[in-house]
Amino acid sequence: MKLLRIWAVARKEFLHILRDARSLAMAIAIPMLLLVLFGYALTLDVDEVPVVVWDQSESPASREFLAAFSGSRYFSFQEHVRNYRELGEALDSRRAIVGLVIPTDFSRRIEARRSAPVQMIVDGSDANTATLAIGYAEAVVEGYSQSLAVSQIERVSGRRPVPPLEVRPRVWFNAELEGKNYIIPGLIAVIMMVIAATLTSGTIAREWERNTMEQLISTPLQGRELILGSCCHTSPSACSMSCSPS
Repeated sequence: MKLLRIWAVARKEFLHILRDARSLAMAIAIPMLLLVLFGYALTLDVDEVPVVVWDQSESPASREFLAAFSGSRYFSFQEHVRNYRELGEALDSRRAIVGLVIPTDFSRRIEARRSAPVQMIVDGSDANTATLAIGYAEAVVEGYSQSLAVSQIERVSGRRPVPPLEVRPRVWFNAELEGKNYIIPGLIAVIMMVIAATLTSGTIAREWERNTMEQLISTPLQGRELILGSCCHTSPSACSMSCSPS
């Protein structure tokens, strides 16, 4: 295998793409289109999870508890329901992913400093979204429980307790925590490999269509040199990986 032959094939295909408007448009437009589509379609961020609520207590304590959810950017209240049938219909129709059920004795348990159970029903058809929603809800409930504990201690002792540990998160390189900031760079490499394979196969097919494959076979050009040369004109990085010794 000689690099001179590979270079000759790559130069021929490069000139052909420059003179063929359709091939040039496909080599430029398709990667840009795929990058835009995948960049907006592929995301790991879960924000504004739709929530329906059945508040059986309808007390200031329950409204304060729900305010902790509505104040979070991870949840979005859709509607209030009156029974399990309406809650199930909301989950089945995908109007909501999470359903919160607050019992009638929620306020009395909070005032009596007893544990108050709250039911959370999650649509598990999308496992990733359901897992993240459960984690977000646990964080909200934990924060609300800590605020209740702090207020009770302050009421008894007359002083606001100081937490022994304070976490101050600092995010580097992706302060907004947006998944597309690291998905799109990876998509560039994947799309370039796909386009290189597509244009290379189109090059081989075009040689057969124009009855020039016999001329290439009669030359000292080897099959792998033809493949690598056709690949190099679309993706130099793919060519360098293919030509590297294994």
